[in-house]
Amino acid sequence: MSTISEKTTIAELGAIVSEALRKVGIDAFLSGGAVVSIYTNNRYESFDLDFVSLADRSKIKKVMEDLGFNQDRSRLFIHPKSKFFVEFPGSAIRVGESLITEFNQIKLKSGTLKLLTPTDCVKDRLAAFYHWNDRQGLDQAVWVTLAQPVDLKDVKPWSKIEGALQKYEEFLKALKAASITKRK
Repeated sequence: MSTISEKTTIAELGAIVSEALRKVGIDAFLSGGAVVSIYTNNRYESFDLDFVSLADRSKIKKVMEDLGFNQDRSRLFIHPKSKFFVEFPGSAIRVGESLITEFNQIKLKSGTLKLLTPTDCVKDRLAAFYHWNDRQGLDQAVWVTLAQPVDLKDVKPWSKIEGALQKYEEFLKALKAASITKRK
């Protein structure tokens, strides 16, 4: 098992946690801002790793403690040698109203990290923009789309289900503007 140090990257830490959970039969995947960090090579830097799992919280806590994490009063797991913290915010395997059925896996020296696909990461960020007017979510969706292969033919019907076709068009305009800027 890889050790956690001050130099452990967010992706490496995600893989360490993912592997440790998998070894005891706990299925979990990384979502949220950490996925944006990984897919954009830290254009957006997150310091928390949000894992989604249906597993019993006491089993998760045991795995995290075995890795050297301590749980604070909330749901956060903190490691004395890492600037990142880990959270298990819920068990929703949905992005908006759509069930997540496919995941990406990234193989690193520290293990295999299971995480949202780039397309579902974009949906996750757009959900924040669509439902809470989170402009940072819009920016992150654009950055991931510029950095990774994203199936926009999947994002558009999802946006319609979310009742956000007008905001989807705003996303496309922001994406076009950012890609023009990127080419300059």
